[in-house]
Formats: sequence, C-alpha cells, structure tokens
Amino acid sequence: MKYDEFAFFNQQLAAMLRDGIPLEGALKRLCEEMHKGKLRDELQALEADLARGTPMTDALKPRQLPELYKRMILVGVKSGDLSGALTMLADYFQRQNNLWMRLKGLMVYPLIVLFVAFLLSFFISYLLSHFIWDSFKEISNLNEEFNSSGGSLTSAIASGVWMSPVCIGVVLVLVVIAVATSPARRKLRWKLPAFKEASLAQLASALSLMLKNGVPLGDALSFVEQLETGTRAEREIGQWRQRLAAGQGKFSEMAGAQAASPGSVFPPLFIWTVAQSGEDLKAGFERAAEIYHARAAYRVEMFIYSALPCAILALGAMIIAQIQPVVAAIMSFLNAFGSNT
Repeated sequence: MKYDEFAFFNQQLAAMLRDGIPLEGALKRLCEEMHKGKLRDELQALEADLARGTPMTDALKPRQLPELYKRMILVGVKSGDLSGALTMLADYFQRQNNLWMRLKGLMVYPLIVLFVAFLLSFFISYLLSHFIWDSFKEISNLNEEFNSSGGSLTSAIASGVWMSPVCIGVVLVLVVIAVATSPARRKLRWKLPAFKEASLAQLASALSLMLKNGVPLGDALSFVEQLETGTRAEREIGQWRQRLAAGQGKFSEMAGAQAASPGSVFPPLFIWTVAQSGEDLKAGFERAAEIYHARAAYRVEMFIYSALPCAILALGAMIIAQIQPVVAAIMSFLNAFGSNT
C-alpha cells in the first residue's frame, strides 16, 4: 500500500465529510477517481458493505487496511468526529511515508553496491580463470624452472579465483532474504540504528494519535503491543501495561527503571521525553515522535553521504585482493625468466 496515496485519500475524505457528504457517497466518489489497485479494491468493498447497511465494525474487519487505521476509524465513529480522526490519520501516514521512503532507500543502496560488486568480481574472476591462468599454465609447461617455482601460484589462482564472487554472492543472498522476509524485517528494525529510531517514532506517533482521540492509555498500550507481536518491543510494552494495571499511573514509574536496564528497546531519552509531559502523555509521545523522526532522518542522511566513498574503497580493496595472486605469479615468472637469461 502506498501510504502517500492513502494519506491523500484520507485528507479528501475528511474534507468531504466536513462538507456534509455522507460517508458512503464520499467513499464512492473518491474510489472512482483512484487508480486501480489493492487500496481501491479494499475501499470499494468497504463502501459496498456500508451501502448494504453493514455496521462499521463488521465492514472494517475483513478489509486489508492498517490495523491502526481500522481502530482509529472506529474511535472516530464512536466519538462523532470521524473527519477529525481522518485528518490526524492522514498526517500520521504522510509522516510515516516520508520517513520509511528514506529508509527503503537506505536498504536499496547496499543491495545495489553488493550486486555491482558481485558482477565486477565475477567478471574479474572470469578473466583470470579463462585468460590469465591459461596463459600461465602454458608458460609453466614451457619453462621448467617456472613450473617448479611458480606452479604453486598458478594452482592458488585456480583454486581461489572464484572465492570472492562466491562470498559476495552468499552475502547478497542473505541480505535479500533479510529484506524480503517479513519476520526478519520486524526483528532487524529494532536492532539497526536508523530503523530502530524510526520504529520508536512510529510507535510514539501511534500512541499520541490514539490518546488524542480519547483512547485510554491501557487500551492504547494493549493495541501497540499487538502491533509489535514478535518483536523486542512487545515484551517491554506488555510490562508497561501490567504496571499501569497495578496502579503505577505515572509513565516514569511504568517505564523508567526498565529503560535503565541493559538491552532495553526504549532508551532513557525516550522515557524522559514522555515523562516530562506530566499528565499530558499525548504531547509527550508526540514530542518523542518528533525527536526520533529527526534522529532517524539524520542517520539516513549521514549514511547516504558516507556510503559512496566507503563503497569505492571496498570495491578497490576487493579488486586488489583478487588480482594480488596474479601479480605475484607474474613477478615469480619474471624472476624465473631473469635467472634463465
């Protein structure tokens, strides 16, 4: 799903609702203007269910839409301010789209570098094995002294010439699997620095959005705990919720001690930022979301600026490592040729 398109759709839907257009009619009109795709199909199915008189809860349940979106739509309907909920959802998805588009670029860049390195290494290995090594074998057969002194080098070239492309290919396959597999992505995004900060910003934004719409803190924590099922954050959020249920109403009491423990997902800065808001936790989570959104964007920019020179150095080192045995064999041949003359 394209979150920028989804954000624009919700902005338009909120404006139409404020103008007094019924929800079913607004959905139908907007779907007619959308490009064909999964999002349009889901929204058309939602509109058809609502037109048949299906309750909003039952109409949303089978739809392949973000869980946070479905939850907030129900909250907006219950509170009587669906247009306001849609506006905040539009802002939320637009911010998430801007950040995660940068992070996707951060994932694509190493893949491109690895793929180029694999092609270059494969090409060099092909040249070495089909031209250089064959030439050395012929010379070795003609020159008995070189055969005794340099034959081992030609054998080393033959055995190790494909080592570099094989290793790079294995790394490339592993990276592709990690990027393409959903469980692997969910785990890695709480370990890699830029992705962890983006995840913190996304979680804080979701909590702030729900609290602004009147969702109790316990229910909001329970919901984000479900969203983070299978990740490192699930356990810590569950502990927050349990401490809240036990009567620890202040956020610093719920999460402060946990943040100081080694390996905690939520750093002390996150806890401190939220706790400084006092009773107004929605403002605290919003502030935390802004801070970690900016930190994630900064890390992405720093990586992009440093990636090109680092990639050039890595490719240069790879080329030198691959041709070094060939240079050694040439020097051995020259020494053997010089001793014969």
